[in-house]
Amino acid sequence: MSRIVYVNGEYMPEEDATVSIFDRGFLMADGVYEVTSVLGGKLIDFDGHAARLARSLAELDMAQPIAHEALLAAHRDLVAKNGIDNGLVYLQVTRGNPGDRDFAFPDPQTTPGTLVMFTQSKPDLIDNPTAATGIKVISIPDQRWARRDIKTVQLLYPSMGKMAAKAAGAGDAWLVEDGHVTEGTSNNAYIVKNGTIITRELSSDILHGITRAAVLRFAAEAQVAVEERPFSIDEAQAADEAFVTSATTFVLPVIEIDGARVGTGTPGPVARRLRAIYIEESLKAAI
Repeated sequence: MSRIVYVNGEYMPEEDATVSIFDRGFLMADGVYEVTSVLGGKLIDFDGHAARLARSLAELDMAQPIAHEALLAAHRDLVAKNGIDNGLVYLQVTRGNPGDRDFAFPDPQTTPGTLVMFTQSKPDLIDNPTAATGIKVISIPDQRWARRDIKTVQLLYPSMGKMAAKAAGAGDAWLVEDGHVTEGTSNNAYIVKNGTIITRELSSDILHGITRAAVLRFAAEAQVAVEERPFSIDEAQAADEAFVTSATTFVLPVIEIDGARVGTGTPGPVARRLRAIYIEESLKAAI
């Protein structure tokens, strides 16, 4: 069966889906996106993703293309139409097709935005074998634009970072600016020292992770200390544990950084506990 996708209010087989070559998402990377995980056929942290989408659109002076309830209904429809048990829904909004290429923004009254959504099946989303072994990361300079708090589709440099990590036999790259880790290529970064979780504070330097917010809330409820501040690669290598969080990996342990073993070189107890709590609580709250 062909995958069913959503394009500007219509559901259709993926092979029938098209977007204009003049769409500003294609020509200018002028768009934002969200990824919402699905567990047991239900959406995880949907309200958080919808709120961040609204913020990203507002920061770029883009119109909200669809009301909250309609957006939720479309997500649920896509999950049902594609029989997704564990997986994700990808959503992208662009400034639309003005009919030609121009650096100036088109008038939103005459050029509606483009909204596309599709699903991906990820059967091992919970039982991810990498969570049991942990991943290795390398560090690279952070050369992205300065507004990383906006979840734009400008993902070329993160993609290059993923490829650099792959070439080095690692699972991801941590981005470093002014001597401190900002985040991973597609995740927020953390270390653990003497039982305290350390992660960079929210600012325009990093993405305001929806999974990050949930994990830090669960950590506080479990009486695990959290310190929000920058940390260096040297400090990370000397930590007891390290991990990353994202909507599709949840909590994923990091066991090696730039060739240096972190802690025992195996997933640590804090990361393992937080992953278990996150999955348990997310399943309870899924909609």
